[in-house]
Amino acid sequence: MNPHDYCQQKAAKSGSSFYYSFMFLPPGRRQAITALYAFCREVDDVVDECHDPSIAQAKLEWWRQEVARVYGGTPAHPVGQALKDVVGTHKLPREQLLEIIDGMAMDLSQTRYLDFKGLQLYCYRVASVVGLLAAEIFGYQDRQTLKYAHDLGLAFQLTNIIRDVGEDARRGRIYLPIEDLQRFDVPARDILDARYSDAFRELMAFEAQRAEQFYEQAFAHLPAVDRKAQRPGLVMAAIYRTLLREIAADGFQVLDRRTSLTPLRKVWLAGMTWFRG
Repeated sequence: MNPHDYCQQKAAKSGSSFYYSFMFLPPGRRQAITALYAFCREVDDVVDECHDPSIAQAKLEWWRQEVARVYGGTPAHPVGQALKDVVGTHKLPREQLLEIIDGMAMDLSQTRYLDFKGLQLYCYRVASVVGLLAAEIFGYQDRQTLKYAHDLGLAFQLTNIIRDVGEDARRGRIYLPIEDLQRFDVPARDILDARYSDAFRELMAFEAQRAEQFYEQAFAHLPAVDRKAQRPGLVMAAIYRTLLREIAADGFQVLDRRTSLTPLRKVWLAGMTWFRG
């Protein structure tokens, strides 16, 4: 199996909305964004699947060294080998790949966030940076597009946090800022124990509205000249925003279940958004 086939298999296996967002891209760009996505999955899996923090830290350090090998032309991992050509062709900054790893490392040492400012740094590293790299791969003429990519990544990560509240709690993590829990009088223990309340639903409605604001802010930043090139992000936004609204319509039942869209619905949303331009 060649490196790009490995990345394709990694992306397809995940079933992520990310995969559906680039299914209509021309082969070269699709191969590049698939390699970037596979890199994100590899480093994310280190944190999610490794239960010993010291071992996870060591594995993330290996990936930092692998990024250096990518830019030095001697990567060892299939994902690194696939990225080697991508980083040169699309001029992807090494610092941004390392920042993604730094974001994943935050999960090993931090399970709570005092305020939204602290959470925003985490979201920037694990999602907005990915958006900025993706924008480079898709191509743009107006640098305003980078503001769009930044805010859209933030909106995606906030959607993920809302969807995964219960799943994250079972790992001992609560990403919802402490200041928000206190504002709505929701004890952390309620989230850890999967206990629903009107206060919890009000809290989640507040978080969903924050995500919606970042979607709107992102779209406002996207220049018309780059809309066609950036369609993959718009596809992903259509899927993620639909998911967010499904969660809200279901009363934010996120503590004991994980809401998802069917593959068929994702394909339909992707096609509708892509061909609408």
